[in-house]
Amino acid sequence: MKRKLTPAYYQNPDVEFMAKDLLGKILYTNKNGELTAGIITETEAYFGIDDKASHAYGNRRTARTEIMYGPGGSAYVYLCYGIHYLLNIVVSGSDDPKCVLIRAVEPFSGSEMIEQRRKMSVQKTAVSSGPGSLSKALGIDSSFNRKELSGDEIWIEDIGNRYAPDEIAAVPRIGVDYAKEHALLPLRFYIKNNKFVSKKVKFL
Repeated sequence: MKRKLTPAYYQNPDVEFMAKDLLGKILYTNKNGELTAGIITETEAYFGIDDKASHAYGNRRTARTEIMYGPGGSAYVYLCYGIHYLLNIVVSGSDDPKCVLIRAVEPFSGSEMIEQRRKMSVQKTAVSSGPGSLSKALGIDSSFNRKELSGDEIWIEDIGNRYAPDEIAAVPRIGVDYAKEHALLPLRFYIKNNKFVSKKVKFL
C-alpha cells in the first residue's frame, strides 16, 4: 500500500487526530530534481484562533499567516529565530486556521543527499530530529511555503503504518512557554519506539 494523500484528507478539522494520524506517513520533497523523504515520527497540533501558541491566535491575519486560513492541504513554512525553517501542514477547512508542525522524520529515501545537506550520517538521530533539522535534511526552505501537498514538489504518502494509542506519546509542546496554560497541553505526539525524535519523555 502506497498512496499520496488527497486534498480531501487534509480537510479534517480534528487537528489532534491529524497530528497523530500523520505519524508513520512519508514526507517527500523534490528539490531541483533531488528526491528525499522521511517517515514522520513527531508532530505538534495547533488548534487555531483559540490556541495561545498559534500564529493565528485571536484570529490574527497577516501576510505570513494567511495561508493558514485557506483550505487544508498546503505547506506553511516560516523562518524561526532567523535560522531554522519550520514546516507546518495546514489542515481543516477555510477560515479555520489549524495546522500540524512536523517536528521529526526518520530518513527513508535519498540518504546520500540528506547526508550531503546535513554533513552527517543518516544513522545519527540528529540528522532529522527536530523541526529545523528535518527541514535541512529534506531541503525545505521558504520556496516551499504555500505549496499544495497534492503537487510534485512536496507531498505525503500513506504506506500503511498504523500505531496503537499506547505506541504514541502525547506530551506538552516545546518552546511555547509564552502560551501560558496552553503550553502544558499534551499536543506533541511521537512514536515511542523510534529513535528519530527531538526530545523524548520518560514514561514509568
